Amino acid sequence: QVDLVESGGGSVQAGGSLRLSCVGSGDSSYRYGYRCTGWFRQVPGKEREGVAVIHSGSGITEVTDSAKGRFTISQDLAKTTVSLQMNNLKAEDTAMYYCATAIRVLYGTRCSLQPRVFPFWGQGIQVTVSS
Repeated sequence: QVDLVESGGGSVQAGGSLRLSCVGSGDSSYRYGYRCTGWFRQVPGKEREGVAVIHSGSGITEVTDSAKGRFTISQDLAKTTVSLQMNNLKAEDTAMYYCATAIRVLYGTRCSLQPRVFPFWGQGIQVTVSS
């Protein structure tokens, strides 16, 4: 069992910044293995898309093209909190943002931005950017 709790969403004007945090907890499979954890977003009527992911062991990240240079994903030393720093926000960044994780991944795994490979999800948090 894995639980993910997101925080930090809200409303901001275009050009502003927000920082999202995802705190994870779970059983031994979660605590003692490598994980891929990421942030995804969805707007009504569209498919959920990957924004950024990070590997808990290697720290290697992947960021979607539309967010490169603006968004940074990071994790704390305990590897239980994954944050998404979002700068220079645009109206098109408005969406429900979700944290998700996949456990028992290999150290050399390159984490994917595809939502379908992530089995554990948080409840989501709204981000609204006004122009």
